[in-house]
Amino acid sequence: MNNMILRIAKKEDCPRLLELVNELALYEKAPEEVTVRLEEFEDAGFGEKPVWKAFVVEEDGIILGFALYYIRYSTWKGCRMYLEDLIVTEAARGKGIGKLLFDRLIAEAKELGFNGMTWQVLDWNEPALNFYRKYEANIEAGWLNGSLSKEQLLQMEL
Repeated sequence: MNNMILRIAKKEDCPRLLELVNELALYEKAPEEVTVRLEEFEDAGFGEKPVWKAFVVEEDGIILGFALYYIRYSTWKGCRMYLEDLIVTEAARGKGIGKLLFDRLIAEAKELGFNGMTWQVLDWNEPALNFYRKYEANIEAGWLNGSLSKEQLLQMEL
């Protein structure tokens, strides 16, 4: 880990970040679910009204992993950090990159005064579950995700 650098993501990192998102989608058996375009992704992070922030770990100029978060407001808990993705490329797993990123997120949540952190993890992703258990994270059961696609929204007549 001597050559590894942890830093805030920059706009020019976005193509690599999306490569890693697609790598994760393959692992999670849902490659067709990634529909965001590079321009949308860049604008959401670095446009006029950015909605996400990310940290990256790179080695010799190559991004090996990243953690992307945004602010989530809960009427029960207040402002919380929502970890959208914590991704380490498969070839670099086991080197402590995930820990480096997650520790930085914890520090960020404390610095910004968030009332906690929240994220999702697939119930079959044992490596991820074991990683979060090392932090004594609460892994909740019982919640189902609801969603509407852009196409569904556009088709609705109100």
